[in-house]
Amino acid sequence: MHITQLNRECLLHIFSFLDKNSRKNLAKTCHKLLEVFQDPLLWPLLNFHSPVELKKDNFLLGPALKHLSICWYSQIVKVCNTEDWMKNSFQKDFCKRHENIVSDFLLDVCNRCPNLLSLTLSGCGHVTDDCILQLLKNCPNLKSLKLENCVRITDHTLKAVTLHGASLQMLHVDFCRNVTQAGLERVREMCPSVMLRAERSANMIPDSKPEKKLMLEKASRKWVQL
Repeated sequence: MHITQLNRECLLHIFSFLDKNSRKNLAKTCHKLLEVFQDPLLWPLLNFHSPVELKKDNFLLGPALKHLSICWYSQIVKVCNTEDWMKNSFQKDFCKRHENIVSDFLLDVCNRCPNLLSLTLSGCGHVTDDCILQLLKNCPNLKSLKLENCVRITDHTLKAVTLHGASLQMLHVDFCRNVTQAGLERVREMCPSVMLRAERSANMIPDSKPEKKLMLEKASRKWVQL
């Protein structure tokens, strides 16, 4: 019996065991399998391990997407999470080449995936508060939002949660150094039912402008002299 003789349900089940690349390669063999690959029901879950994967054509975004994860674990993440004014010209050029990849992808998710239930972002140093705000507005069923080591996430995201996260049950903002204790307390006060976790976030040194950094260094030298 040839695989193409199986019904649609069986083919979807077989495809569900394959990774994105394997699904795409199998879809290239015939029109029937391509139709299975393009079935939104095959794509309720998407996991990505680098921004480069977001630009491939081996997956489908659609209303069936319920769970999305973009977790980037790499030495490059350290460069992206460095304060802009501390980066050298090479680092700035490197970051500029992929700065909007994740944000643009998430805006696409806003438009195509209104039924999203959970989003996990780790090491996505260029994702902004505005991007998360748009996602909360366009995905009203979002129940879980986990942000880790996302340096541009600030109290504005926490405020957006209190305004537009009506369905949110779990919020993680771990190692997000520009989140403050005041912002966390606001979420706890206004959204008491949300399971909030902020490992190290409010205790980390937030971004500071060069002028502020210089003032701190001068104060430190003066203290040593005394």
